[in-house]
Amino acid sequence: MGKEREYSVLFLEDEPTIREVLTEYMTISGYRVTGADRGDAAIRLVREQDFDLAVLDICVPGADGFQVLKAVRTSGKDTGVIMLTALEDEQTQVKAFNLYADDYVIKPVSPIILLKRMETILRRIGGCGGEQNSDQGLVLREEAYCAYYQGRKLPLTLSEYLLLQTLMQQPNRVFTREQLILSIFNEDYIGNDRIIDAHVKNLRKKLPFPCIRTVIGVGYQFGTDAG
Repeated sequence: MGKEREYSVLFLEDEPTIREVLTEYMTISGYRVTGADRGDAAIRLVREQDFDLAVLDICVPGADGFQVLKAVRTSGKDTGVIMLTALEDEQTQVKAFNLYADDYVIKPVSPIILLKRMETILRRIGGCGGEQNSDQGLVLREEAYCAYYQGRKLPLTLSEYLLLQTLMQQPNRVFTREQLILSIFNEDYIGNDRIIDAHVKNLRKKLPFPCIRTVIGVGYQFGTDAG
């Protein structure tokens, strides 16, 4: 994963064997893991400590995993959350995403796959460092088509969100207007490609800091040093 520091993980799981096995895999992979077997204990940990990522079972003693997820989201901390549970019904998954879980993983799960999902979430929220994640707290919730800055939802239209998402996913790439039109409208748009300029102008007004760079004669690029 190429982590530059040890990332902290809150792991809520009441089944001892699963907790021990997955904790060992996380630790070997360089994570600092704090375990909990009760939801109320996990909520206390959320209030007392800062975590880069929380991996939460739902059906645990005390407060359930959803209550812990709510505690994470109301804490104001930029913590990624993966729900790890045997519950695979659609209603439960929708509830998790409505509460802004970043991912939903159904048990049993391969430890290697879980580690990859953890890495993906950390990369998405900027937890893994690197040039592409120097986004100063700008977070995309892809399942909800929303962008957040320091916990505050930005008032983006769907087209503005898709534009931002496209640029952020490949920050070193310069996109032409035609490529950005395809990413937003697929092949349904007929008209002048300068519509992208209008979207960029409006998006820049709503972003908390300059991060869309104009590349003259080509198009646009994501970069936090944009002026």
